[in-house]
Amino acid sequence: MLYLGVNIDHVATLRQIRLAAYPDPVAIAPLVEKAGAHGITVHLREDRRHIQEHDVRRLRQSVTTRLNLELALSEDIIRIALEVRPDEVCLVPEKRQELTTEGGLDVLSQEKDITAIVKRFHEAGIKTSLFIDADPSQIEAAKRTKTDMIELHTGRYAEANDRTQDIEFERLREGAKVAASLGLQVNAGHGLNYDNTARIAAIPELHTLNIGHAIVARALFVGIEQAVREMLEVMHHGRKGQEPYHV
Repeated sequence: MLYLGVNIDHVATLRQIRLAAYPDPVAIAPLVEKAGAHGITVHLREDRRHIQEHDVRRLRQSVTTRLNLELALSEDIIRIALEVRPDEVCLVPEKRQELTTEGGLDVLSQEKDITAIVKRFHEAGIKTSLFIDADPSQIEAAKRTKTDMIELHTGRYAEANDRTQDIEFERLREGAKVAASLGLQVNAGHGLNYDNTARIAAIPELHTLNIGHAIVARALFVGIEQAVREMLEVMHHGRKGQEPYHV
C-alpha cells in the first residue's frame, strides 16, 4: 500500500499574508484525514513564514493519523520538536532566501551532527527521516546515521522537461531500490502534482508520498476533501499500473 501525507503549510501561507486568524491549518487537518489521507505534514521553518509554533502544538493534540514535522538542523526547532513529540520528524535543509526547499540534505558533510540529532529523537521515541537526493552515497550515509527512513527529493523530477524527466525518474527509482536494500523506509515528495505523481507512485519501494502545494491549490476549486480524494486516486492508479486518473 502507498500512503499519502498531506502537507498543509500553504493553508498557513494564505493566513500569514494578512496576519489573520484564518484560514486555520489546524481546522483543515481533520478534513484531510476524513478524506482518507494517512498523515499530516507541516514544516516549522526558522523564519516562521507559514506554520507557527502554536499550530504545531495544536496539531499534536488534534491529529489522529500521523503528525510529521519537517525541521532544519536548528537547535531552537529541535527543542520544540522534542517537547511537542510528533510521530515523526523529517530533517531538511533550509535557507532563508529560498521560496521552498531547493534540494536534499547533505548528509555526508554533516553525518556526525545528524547522527547525534537522530539519536536524540530516538531517545524521545520519535521516528526520524532525512530529506535527501537520490544519490547512493547520501543514502548510504543516511543509513549510517541510524535514521528510520529517508524522503527522496522529487523536485528535480517534477521540474524536468520531457527530455530530462526520464533521467530524473530513473535516478529516483534506483535510489529507492538502494535505500530499501539497506532496510530504510523510503518516502518521497516535493513538487508532486496531479499530473506527475502517478509515475512516481509506480515505484514499488515507496511507502509514503508527502504532497502539499498541489492539493491545497486544487482545494480552491473542489474543496480540500475532494482534492485529497483525487490525489489518492492518482496514486492508486499509478501504483496499480492503470490508466492515469485525470482531474
